[in-house]
Amino acid sequence: MCAAPLEEYCGSVFWNASYLEREDPDLPVCLEQTVLVWIPLGFLWLCAPWNLMSLCKRSQVNTKRRTKLYLCKQVLCKDYLLFCDLTRFVFQILLALCQEGVRRKERAVDSASLFLFWLLLVICDIFPFQTLLREALRLVSSFFSSMVVKGYKTPLVQEDMWELNEVDSTSYIAQRFNRHMQFELGKDKLIKNRGKSMEAPSQSNGLGKEDENKKKKKKEDTNYPNSWLITTIYKSFKWLLIESAFFKLLQDLLAFASPQLLKLMISFTQDKSSYAWEGYLYSVLLLVVALLQSLFLQQYFQRCFVLGMKVRTALMAAVYKKALVMSNDNRKESTVGETVNLMSADTQRFNDVTNFIHLLWSCPLQIIVSIIFLWLELGPSTLAGLAVMVLMVPINGFLANKARNFQVKNMKYKDKRMKIMNEMLNGIKILKLFAWEPSFQAQVEDIRGEELKVMRKFSYLSSVSIFIFSCAPALVSLATFAVFVGVSSDNILTAEKAFTSISLFNILRFPLAMLPMLIASIVQTMVSKKRLEKFLGGDDLDSDIVRHDPSFNSVISISDGSFAWEKDSEPLLKNVSLDIKPGRLVAVVGAVGSGKSSLMSALLGEMHSTKGFINIRGSLAFVPQQAWIQNATLRDNILFGSPYEEQRFEDILEACALGPDLKLLSAGDLTEIGEKGINLSGGQKQRVSLARAAYSEADILLLDDPLSAVDSHVGKHLFDNVIGPKGILKNRTRVLVTHGISFLPYVDEVVVLVNGQVSEVGSYQSLRASKGAFSDFLDTYAKEQNIEDLETIPERDDAQADSPLEDAVSFTLKRENSIRRSQRGTGSSFRLRKNSTLKPTEDVGKTKKGQRLIEKETMETGQVKFSVYLQYLRAMGWWYTFWIFFIYFIQNVAFIGQNLWLSDWTNDAADYYNITYPAQKRDTRVGVFGALGLAQVFLGTLLLANASVNASRILHSRLLNNILRVPMLFFDTTPIGRVVNRFAKDMFTVDEAIPQSFRSWILCLLGVLGTLFVICLATPFFTIIIIPLAVIYFFVQRFYVATSRQLRRLDSVSRSPIYSHFSETVSGLSVIRAYNHQERFLKHNEVTIDENLKSVYPWIVSNRWLAIRLEFLGNLVVFFAALFAVISRNSIDSGLVGLSISYALNVTQTLNWLVRMTSELETNIVAVERVSEYSELENEAPWVTQDRPSEKWPEAGRLQFVDYKVRYRPELDLVLKGISCDIGSTEKIGIVGRTGAGKSSLTNCLFRIIEAADGRILIDNVDISKIGLHDLRNRLTIIPQDPVLFSGTLRMNLDPFDKFSDEELWRVLELSHLKNYVAGLKEELQHEVAEGGENLSVGQRQLLCLARALLRKSRILILDEATAAVDLETDDLIQTTIRKEFSHCTVLTIAHRLHSIMDSSRVMVLDAGQIVEFDSPSNLMEKRGHFYSMAKDAGITAENLTSL
Repeated sequence: MCAAPLEEYCGSVFWNASYLEREDPDLPVCLEQTVLVWIPLGFLWLCAPWNLMSLCKRSQVNTKRRTKLYLCKQVLCKDYLLFCDLTRFVFQILLALCQEGVRRKERAVDSASLFLFWLLLVICDIFPFQTLLREALRLVSSFFSSMVVKGYKTPLVQEDMWELNEVDSTSYIAQRFNRHMQFELGKDKLIKNRGKSMEAPSQSNGLGKEDENKKKKKKEDTNYPNSWLITTIYKSFKWLLIESAFFKLLQDLLAFASPQLLKLMISFTQDKSSYAWEGYLYSVLLLVVALLQSLFLQQYFQRCFVLGMKVRTALMAAVYKKALVMSNDNRKESTVGETVNLMSADTQRFNDVTNFIHLLWSCPLQIIVSIIFLWLELGPSTLAGLAVMVLMVPINGFLANKARNFQVKNMKYKDKRMKIMNEMLNGIKILKLFAWEPSFQAQVEDIRGEELKVMRKFSYLSSVSIFIFSCAPALVSLATFAVFVGVSSDNILTAEKAFTSISLFNILRFPLAMLPMLIASIVQTMVSKKRLEKFLGGDDLDSDIVRHDPSFNSVISISDGSFAWEKDSEPLLKNVSLDIKPGRLVAVVGAVGSGKSSLMSALLGEMHSTKGFINIRGSLAFVPQQAWIQNATLRDNILFGSPYEEQRFEDILEACALGPDLKLLSAGDLTEIGEKGINLSGGQKQRVSLARAAYSEADILLLDDPLSAVDSHVGKHLFDNVIGPKGILKNRTRVLVTHGISFLPYVDEVVVLVNGQVSEVGSYQSLRASKGAFSDFLDTYAKEQNIEDLETIPERDDAQADSPLEDAVSFTLKRENSIRRSQRGTGSSFRLRKNSTLKPTEDVGKTKKGQRLIEKETMETGQVKFSVYLQYLRAMGWWYTFWIFFIYFIQNVAFIGQNLWLSDWTNDAADYYNITYPAQKRDTRVGVFGALGLAQVFLGTLLLANASVNASRILHSRLLNNILRVPMLFFDTTPIGRVVNRFAKDMFTVDEAIPQSFRSWILCLLGVLGTLFVICLATPFFTIIIIPLAVIYFFVQRFYVATSRQLRRLDSVSRSPIYSHFSETVSGLSVIRAYNHQERFLKHNEVTIDENLKSVYPWIVSNRWLAIRLEFLGNLVVFFAALFAVISRNSIDSGLVGLSISYALNVTQTLNWLVRMTSELETNIVAVERVSEYSELENEAPWVTQDRPSEKWPEAGRLQFVDYKVRYRPELDLVLKGISCDIGSTEKIGIVGRTGAGKSSLTNCLFRIIEAADGRILIDNVDISKIGLHDLRNRLTIIPQDPVLFSGTLRMNLDPFDKFSDEELWRVLELSHLKNYVAGLKEELQHEVAEGGENLSVGQRQLLCLARALLRKSRILILDEATAAVDLETDDLIQTTIRKEFSHCTVLTIAHRLHSIMDSSRVMVLDAGQIVEFDSPSNLMEKRGHFYSMAKDAGITAENLTSL
């Protein structure tokens, strides 16, 4: 094929049919540059003989036509040919010679061949020209049009986003940034170290002082590398910065060409003798200058926004990477929330500042050039206007300062409100069970009231500063013109002077407004810079603490090691020496707080080693005390990045007792697990965590009390099948922290810890014989039971403390615990038993129904409904709305009037030509001009401020009121973050963003209408153009808004996974590090950020796409205003020309803003849509109904279930399948059953957390479904599984409604064994409880919950596994108090540990939602049914029962 040599010649494809098979056909470049060039030339060669024949004939050569013009044309033609490429050059030189010869012959005709040649040339050049055009259009973001059209037709989704270029991807940006960051940090640390070494000699004396100084220094936080971040950012992205600066400079300089052209234009209309072509030239020049300005400006913006995006990406990736390697000291300094804030707020700040960083030099430049030009126009009177502008700066500064103080106050209230909201939502189940919603609602409403007061003041202040800003041009021009005409009677204001000055003042407005704003935001960014530098420059986890020397015999060896949580603190583990041989099972035991978990952390390398070393041979897996579960499928949680091997996976599920649970989960191992494992019970989470370790290929397993959260028989199963000598891990080394004494005889070695020191090591038998610390430990835990029975001791302690260590070690790992407790706080109180009670259905389609627990957040698509706007206006008040529009309209009329007056004023120059200007006339002119300027009062803005505060109040109350009345099911299936988002982000938008964009929108709309009105007034011809322009404008705007709005939504939806993945990572750091999966998580983070960038990048381009098209429209408006002024120059005065063109010059910006504001308003109004979506959720039953029970109800406390059935959601199966039973007054009932049997569902039904599907419950013969929820819930009492406390005083936690006296409170505190503790506190009952009860131990929290129950004095008490999270001592205290104080009550106890219910009057055994046995414990033991086998698993025999 001849194509091959051509392809080699071009270096690209010669032909490919796919170029034509698309909407916009094209040809390969190679074809364009060869064949299409040769066709016309070939034709010429064919015609050449014909033309050359006439050369051979002898005839007269005509030399007359060799004029100067002819010769010039020939020279130019030859020059052009020389510039053509070589192919054309050879042919065209010959051609030119031929033509030259032919031309000179008389009667030689070449027009036909020449015409055809040119025609062919034009046709063949269409495609190359199209390619050129494409290239040019690419500059104006035309490549984006396809996405805009798609976005207009159907709402865009994430799948429509384009792939990122390599250079825009997170991994590329992060690598580059990281390289420069390491270099800068290294440099900074070097300088610091040099400084330290120079100071060192002088510090040797007075040790005490040195310590004090150190402490002070630490407080000042200067001991981290600072001032390296800006340099790093500059070095990483300097070329983008330089390019954008170049475009900005060009645009700034061009901005000053328009006023000069305007001046020429006005003088042209005044001078009737000038030629018409001058006017047309000026019109075209105005258009060309404006077009160039638009192109340069958009190129500058494109680069700046991409730069901002890249800076944000680089910082987010750096923060994430740092979080993975951060040392514990560093982690303690910032809570999870603060770290997430670094990633969201602080990086966003950098993004925003980078967008406008060039204004730092561009604003001063514009100001200086404007003043120079103004001076040339008006001379020294410019100074008057300038003085007014300069005066405005301190006034604005003062107002801004005041506003900032209000902002700070406002943020404080916001934080306070969000803190309470967060706690309420985390503890919503407790609020519902205790009917405490009204108390908390009142608290939030109070704070909101204060917040709105501050907001109103802030809005008033803003209105004043906006008024000053919008009056500025009027005042400035008034001052300047008044001084100009007042200084001397010779100074007459001409149209060219006035309107050129006004154009220059308009240019000045922008830099003067922007500069203070920019400086303020740079100051804010400096705060972020410090925070980021401190975080990113902090110490990493020391990787040398744990050695990996393969020459050691033992798998784990600690040699005389002492370990502390912080560098300078006291070691918590002292002089620990330990040797563990391969394949052994080693138990670590010790009392609460003896340092068992700390030993685990030390082995993981999470603690500081003050002396000695640790050596570990092989890889690690870690099961933490509180399971860390990812928001992924159950399978992914277990695989944790390992490849899936079906058989091995099944074996491990079986061994970890997850088989039955999987059958109950709707989609088996593909069921999605919610945030923090929300839809798994504590025991299930622990088993998943254990399965993860078992599935990993690790040589060593560190198991931190994994058996505490599970039932005793499950614990036994796990020990036998997984951990123990016959389990699947038998060949690997296992270090097990445990309280389960029954397991100790089966381990190879026991390590006893006492106060952070190893007191004994040896086998179970030898330690028991030695009568040391170990036998004391056994005595404590075995209580009065015989040691012989040890192996079958019921594991009372087995389900002990979800986290008993927190009590003693809380000061060291405050942060870690808060994460873990909050996990538990949300995890178990939202126990979603609904999934665990689903029957596996044969129908696969059905199975998939419940697979997704957390539904994808609904994202509105398409246009925001008009009703949403009406909803907001209704919330503002119709009266307000009318007056706001009316007053803004009047303001605009005054503004136009002022400018018309000015144009009339300038006509005086002609009327009083060579005559003295009368002073009275001058004063009238100045006076009316000033009055019209001041008529633009700020009444409208004040009204809007009031109205928007009104709307904020109403929308928030509605939302809060409804959220507290929503059924519990909603909170089970909705991540808390989503609800919090409505109160935080969406309310913030309603409070601050909507009023602002609403105001800007009104002003822009009226501004555009005013401009068009003035231009039509000046040149009525312009009306012809308005309609086509409006149509184009409307389409561009609709296209853009549809796409932009959807891209914005995609951006916010794809942003939340970044933060949730980050907070998940931070809370599971120790697990990720233990498994050594940092790289995998880094990669995942990069992918998540990339997904977000895929919607951010098109959004940036969409703005440029719009701006280029709109500015082109605006430029056309300028062009036509000028053109019509030229056409009708004889019938129009120069003042009006100046007015209409100076207005038109402004319209470009206003048009652009109008669309931007329409889009922004539409984007922001989505917040109203989202808030009202949650204000209209279906409510639970009313809190109080007509049918109210008597005050004393229930008097007896008799409970009857009549064929009671219940399901969690209409589409799910029944959870309780027809329960019927009668519980007499004061009976003590124990409720037992496997996980998922329906135990918790039973309590939920009593409190009507879930409503009946069929049947009913009677309490003292009152059907509970007929009375109000609060009437019911106030008369029942529950001691819940998780002790949830709220931040506030102790008193508030016990009695939020202030119903009880102090004496009553002290009495219940005494009964719950807390009196001494509370009396010892400084503020006693007013003692502040930290968030989640952080400053109380788990035991104390549980006792406080007991005190709450004692206060309520109700006849029915429900205990929901209440003792699962406390040590044995607290357990005993609780049990004793309950027996004594609630002897006259009906008590239902849901128990995991059978021991606690063996003294019940009857025991109800539930299985799969039905009662299978219900009788006294002794009768059930004799029956040898379900209960008997459970008791046997727990090691309880009939003999034990009698001894009990």
